[in-house]
Amino acid sequence: MKNFTFNISLSVLNHLGRNLYRNFITVLGEAISNSWDADAKNVWIYIDRINNTLIIKDDGLGMTENDFQEKFLKIGYSKRKDGQTKTIGGRPFIGRKGIGKLALLSCAEKVHICTKTQNNNFVGGIIDNSNLDKAINDDNSQYQLDTIDLSRFQQLKQSLQSGTILLFENINDGIRNRVEYIRKLIALSFRFSILDNSFKIFLNDEQISLNELNDLALSTQFVWQIESIDDAYLRDKISATQEYIKQYKKLTSKLKICGFIASVEKPSKLKITGSDEKVSVDLFVNGRLREKDILKHIQTTRVVDSYLYGQIHYNELDDDTDRFTSSREGVISDDPKLKLLLEELKTNIVKTIIEDWDIWRVENRQEGDSENTRITKKERKSKELFDTVIDEYTPPKESPKRHQVDEWVNSLRDDAQFNLTSYTECFISENLLRKYIDHNKIALSKEAQTKLSEYKKRENTAKGAANISFDIRQNSTDLLYFSMDDLANLVDKPQDPNKQSGIARDAKVYKPIRDAVAHTSLITQVAKQSLNTTFENIKARIKQLINGNT
Repeated sequence: MKNFTFNISLSVLNHLGRNLYRNFITVLGEAISNSWDADAKNVWIYIDRINNTLIIKDDGLGMTENDFQEKFLKIGYSKRKDGQTKTIGGRPFIGRKGIGKLALLSCAEKVHICTKTQNNNFVGGIIDNSNLDKAINDDNSQYQLDTIDLSRFQQLKQSLQSGTILLFENINDGIRNRVEYIRKLIALSFRFSILDNSFKIFLNDEQISLNELNDLALSTQFVWQIESIDDAYLRDKISATQEYIKQYKKLTSKLKICGFIASVEKPSKLKITGSDEKVSVDLFVNGRLREKDILKHIQTTRVVDSYLYGQIHYNELDDDTDRFTSSREGVISDDPKLKLLLEELKTNIVKTIIEDWDIWRVENRQEGDSENTRITKKERKSKELFDTVIDEYTPPKESPKRHQVDEWVNSLRDDAQFNLTSYTECFISENLLRKYIDHNKIALSKEAQTKLSEYKKRENTAKGAANISFDIRQNSTDLLYFSMDDLANLVDKPQDPNKQSGIARDAKVYKPIRDAVAHTSLITQVAKQSLNTTFENIKARIKQLINGNT
């Protein structure tokens, strides 16, 4: 009987995802990940935007002739064959299926690969994607690489005992990103997330360091550390900016996750200059960025969402099951372990952050979460008004008087919140009562007319002493001279104050405390309680009057 052979067309490369990688940063990520898996200590990236070329060089283990053919050029070859999960140097593998290299092999017109192991010669070849496209269209099962010109790599090969060099000619769609932007994204994606401090990345011969993230650290206001994590960014940058960090809190989790979430003072601080992207809370697995903005899956629609960035490390996603999308840029959305993670973030981590953030923002005299009902809407708006006004009196941070003024301000906050709210309620209730009297054409009593004459006389005397000739009140309406106790006697005076309720009865209690508030006095807790109770009675009665429910 004839033996049959299973053949695979080159067209399967396109189906596997050859055209999925259109993001330049994704290409860099794949190359850096390969260098990590090759136990490289250094990765050098050279970007030439004018000539549209990219070079990536590492000092990893490199490849023999057989490795290059049977591993690198074998699409789908897994480094984890036979259950291996770590490199020779003990690093956890980042790569998994062996199809991520498609990002490298299809992002430019030509890709030159030059590699060597220690004590061996350089080997390699050139992938001409126009010829590869032709082979795919012709439905071929093989594609032969062009011969590499090693002399082109003469300078790059110097002092390289082992490693791999990739040269990309004519990057698809060009290199649009500014170098500064690329440096920052690499720093965010690798420098403080990778698991080994000996792994260094250079861009145009300048090492990418935590300094790329100085502005982000200086803009950070609150930090929540999740479990124990030795993170260089937290250790070296956040700890060095303690004067800017207002709150730092450690959280626990029932899942095997770690990391941190931080918030900035203003959402604009998360914007990456020169791009449409912003820093977000990202998911990492074994040190590799696996999904940007992991919180998009649990959007709370709360204002705090736009202030957050950070990293969630969840290595449990890397097991015998492949949980990542074909593009390798995310986790499969219905994966059970991802669902567990999202539920933990939503019900534990993010829930705590939402509560803390609002409390801490208000404590720092800034707008918090208006949807948080822990304080009433009136109290929140009153605090915000106080914070806005007090900014005009607060000295700069560097002023030696700042600490003392902050103490005074903080001692006034609660009283100011109460007084501002009380004054607003007094203003509204008394003016609504005036409009009610005017609308119903309620005449002034003899007692009221006598008081009015006295009030006007006092005003004229005070204006004369102050040399004021202009009008103070909007108009000369007599009712503007009366306060709550006078107005109440016109509309709701009980015949027997000891037996019947009415605004006039409550106004007697209300007046002395209201006057203290109007004169910006700090009143006792008992007086506050009395004013609140009395005003609730007055407010209920005024609502009845103006709504016609008398």
